[in-house]
Amino acid sequence: MSADDLTSAQHAAPPLPPLADLSPASLIVTGERLMARTWQTGLPSWFWGEGVCLLGMIRYTQARHLRIPPEVVAWLRRHHSAGISVTHVNNLAPGTAALLAATDHPDLALAADQLAQWFRDSSSTTRAANGALEHWPDGVWADTTFMAGVFLGHLGEYHRDPDLVAAFGTQLIAHAEILQHPDTGLFAHGSHRGQTIWSYWGRGNAWCALSAVEFVELAARGNVTVDDEQLEQITELLTRQLSALAALQPDHGVWSVLVDEQPENAGIVEPSAAAGIGAAMLRAATVLTNCPPEVVTAGWRAVAGALGYVDATGTLTQVSAGTVLQLVPFGYSVIRNDRIQPWGQGLALHAVAAALQAIELGLDPRCGLSPHRPSVSSHRTTS
Repeated sequence: MSADDLTSAQHAAPPLPPLADLSPASLIVTGERLMARTWQTGLPSWFWGEGVCLLGMIRYTQARHLRIPPEVVAWLRRHHSAGISVTHVNNLAPGTAALLAATDHPDLALAADQLAQWFRDSSSTTRAANGALEHWPDGVWADTTFMAGVFLGHLGEYHRDPDLVAAFGTQLIAHAEILQHPDTGLFAHGSHRGQTIWSYWGRGNAWCALSAVEFVELAARGNVTVDDEQLEQITELLTRQLSALAALQPDHGVWSVLVDEQPENAGIVEPSAAAGIGAAMLRAATVLTNCPPEVVTAGWRAVAGALGYVDATGTLTQVSAGTVLQLVPFGYSVIRNDRIQPWGQGLALHAVAAALQAIELGLDPRCGLSPHRPSVSSHRTTS
């Protein structure tokens, strides 16, 4: 007798049609709707959801060759002036936006430096035996690679500090040692008391893929020295992960909340994960020399599928709630359509940004890979 609870999967709604028009004009319309709706949420706290949104907004405006939105700068200044309470690695997430804005607004680097001081000095940051930052004591989560790891990488680039960049790379590799399955290449959401719980949560895979792409892009910009061995390891683990995800992708583009179609969650689609994974795939295609063609095709399919869930108000619908590590797969079936989820908005903006950038760099959304795509080395270049 099966112990699976299939009640949620059996009542899952059919997937929505993908966004049919991936032209730059259509993507910009979607991006503007997402931006406007996101600001309507108020973005009240210096926390991880807000961090994902702010970085998504910056990526979107960068893809359009626009300056960082003044609303983002004002938000960062307002919260820094009011006093930032840092008690958890999730509080580091808005620091990435502060560092990117600090290029034109140097005062915002003070906020990032405050976060860095907490990271260095706080006794509440615990680590697993291999050095991976724990999201909670005795638990390594995929989320941490994005919330804390990406911040460390950009902090290192801003201050031209290779040790901080190496710390980012070390975290990616240490998390992969615990969370990336040696056979499938997929990432588990997390570990509990030293034991990996092999639930391949979609958004967790998005966090890890986006983080690894950030590292590879940082290396390609060449603003700070990156360890070649780390770069090789991270490129390999990223390629394995994205290839595995491409092989599991449904035709409509949006993976179930657990990407391997685990029976309790099969058919319960989760577009924020598809948005993040799709963004990582398209960005990988523009920075890796040997990105598999099926990853590029899957990236376009994921972005189109995810953006099909953006409603007329600019809300990405069907997004799962803020999700702690679940000890049983059924726990991942919770979808919140009763209120907007900020991480969904942010990841959708990441997807729009990645699609715009990919089109500009020669990737064709109609056929997956343009024959005229320029070759971009996966190794460090001088900018």
